[in-house]
Amino acid sequence: MAKTATAYKEKMKELSVISLICSCFYPETRNKLVCEFEDMEVKPIDKRASGQAFEVILKPPSPVSDAVHSLPPPPKRDISLEVIQNKLEAAEERRRSQEAHVLRALAEKREHEREVMMKAMEENNNFSKMAEEKLQMKMEQIKENREAYLAAIMERLQEKERRAEVVRRNKELREELTA
Repeated sequence: MAKTATAYKEKMKELSVISLICSCFYPETRNKLVCEFEDMEVKPIDKRASGQAFEVILKPPSPVSDAVHSLPPPPKRDISLEVIQNKLEAAEERRRSQEAHVLRALAEKREHEREVMMKAMEENNNFSKMAEEKLQMKMEQIKENREAYLAAIMERLQEKERRAEVVRRNKELREELTA
């Protein structure tokens, strides 16, 4: 059927050119058979304003026409055992090559993952060290501030004690003078 459809398309291309030429020489319409091909007939229908119309009648395929269009099978080649062996070896080599390529890609991926993990661990260690150093500095600052605060309190207490001693002495002197 595909052969018939292809033949139909080719004949329709030829037919349009032929009908154009014929309509120039013979302007009157004809009701008889315009063309007959091996597997179809073409009859004109009445002329229309848009152009000519045709009726295409396909004939059923005959066994003779199928034999004409069929192609002979390609000649068989003699395949030797050596050729088959070579093809099998080539296929095995391609498989090995593909496998090696996949293994290389996996090894590269693992190496990359290991590098990423090492970098992450290094960054984590650096962060921990920096946090620890920061904490140590903060603790030292707190300790220094506390010691300075205690020293200031002790200084004030000593100052108060000296002041109190001066006041006591003045009081005793006054009592001695008044007594």
